[in-house]
Amino acid sequence: MIVMNRSGVACLLAGLTLTFPAPGASGLQDSTPTFKTGVSDVRVEVQATDPAGEPIRGLVASDFQVTDEDHPQQIVSCDQASERASIVLLMDVSGSMQPYLQTITHNAEEALKVLRPGDRVAIMVYAKTAEMDQDFSDNLAETARRIPPAITGHDVGFTTNINSAVLVATNLIEQRADTMNGHAIDPGRRAILIITDNLGINHLLPDDVVIRELYRAETSLNAIVVGRAIRPGPNSQHDAESTPADVYHLAEETGGDVIHAESSEEAFRTMIERIRFRYTLAYRAPQAIPGTFRRIHVDLSPDARRRYPEAVLRARTGYYAAAS
Repeated sequence: MIVMNRSGVACLLAGLTLTFPAPGASGLQDSTPTFKTGVSDVRVEVQATDPAGEPIRGLVASDFQVTDEDHPQQIVSCDQASERASIVLLMDVSGSMQPYLQTITHNAEEALKVLRPGDRVAIMVYAKTAEMDQDFSDNLAETARRIPPAITGHDVGFTTNINSAVLVATNLIEQRADTMNGHAIDPGRRAILIITDNLGINHLLPDDVVIRELYRAETSLNAIVVGRAIRPGPNSQHDAESTPADVYHLAEETGGDVIHAESSEEAFRTMIERIRFRYTLAYRAPQAIPGTFRRIHVDLSPDARRRYPEAVLRARTGYYAAAS
């Protein structure tokens, strides 16, 4: 199936289906403060954690330094808490995943309490195909109740198409994340949280294609990886049309994070907290040919690095220049 996103890029979804139910009423009014940037700004989501994985809070713009094509940029705004979060929970529901999903989502209600009024979560499940169980909703208690039946309530086949599912989730964000109750909104911090064992083969859909669409949607890919948590090696042997699944790579390139959780009930809450308390930086977009890829790098300033010498930062590694 071919789906055209708003940027006009044809996304090969490898036979996956995505059905949009009628939007339900939102449980909250749209009154949450939202981080604003200008139309010519580049936005970068940055996760800053200590060595134990706990979010570092209270950093300001002067604590970061950003380069765009190796040129230092002046950060014009920095926000951690007030921006809305729009998250797609993407769950691998193939047979081998059932015990892990039941354990990880057992404390879903507690995990979602990390989110704030106005944050929204959509639920998708996948194996061979992908289906949306719940559209974006800010009724987080109802979302928590939807997760257990979503695990067993869809016939999505048996094989695992991870890259195709991520592409469908990205398309969902582009189509649905910027509206609430029929009104246009800023979706804020956009993230996909996938729960998977990272076992699968991507047919005719290499990582670069998926990463490009995640960049365009300004969306990070985050993963809770269960089981053996195998990451394919650089010399993995497959035919020219197939590549092994590698959510680690997708996360690294888009500024996301990966937690290996053999049976941890805390993994879900931990990852939601890391997504929720990221920083959103913005700087003026340099002149560039529209559509060209530009590499960016984010680090702490020397002073901030002295205060947090072991801090770990994660941010997307680039973007595609927009038309001026």
